[in-house]
Amino acid sequence: MGRRPGQPDMPPLCIFQAQRLLGQRRPRRSFFESFIRTLIIVCAALAVVLSSVSICDGHWLLAGDRLFGLWHFCTSSNQTGPHCLRDLSRARVPGLAEGMVLARSMGALAVVAAIFGLELLMVSQVCEDLHSRRKWALGCVLLLVSFALSSAGLLSFVILLRNQVMLTGFTLMFWCQFTASFLLFLNAISGLHVNSISHPWGQLREF
Repeated sequence: MGRRPGQPDMPPLCIFQAQRLLGQRRPRRSFFESFIRTLIIVCAALAVVLSSVSICDGHWLLAGDRLFGLWHFCTSSNQTGPHCLRDLSRARVPGLAEGMVLARSMGALAVVAAIFGLELLMVSQVCEDLHSRRKWALGCVLLLVSFALSSAGLLSFVILLRNQVMLTGFTLMFWCQFTASFLLFLNAISGLHVNSISHPWGQLREF
């Protein structure tokens, strides 16, 4: 059927959709909130870098002339210099070879979870929509999962080498992993707190 004289043109469907999206956009966040979220993302990225370097290097404990790591066991002497072996069973520590498989697996999974969490945090800030808050919360949860895995890997390493552990024997790479775990926990808790303050849970049902 043709259009009757004087009848206004019907706007296309895309205009309705655009108006709907514009009407549902979130209010513009303050500078302070944007700064805090950016700082959380930067610190989470720093934690990912520290943890990645620490896991790849893997040399975490120096006990006398022996260097224990996630991937290698090294001995050194004045005559021959450092000599590293991948067979951790030759370190003569009960359960070390099997336990290190678990420790480095948890450390590697922690890095993977942190990378995915960081990706969600960045995407939630670059592409702002109705699901940005959920993406941010999910990213923070993944950072918490990464913290749990990283802490479990550190604890497993310390328990396996409890007879050789000395506070002064931990290497820089161990403290990098420890710092990364702390940053992951701090950023995850801070991110969830900022999300709950900026979007109170009582208002979420409106969406």
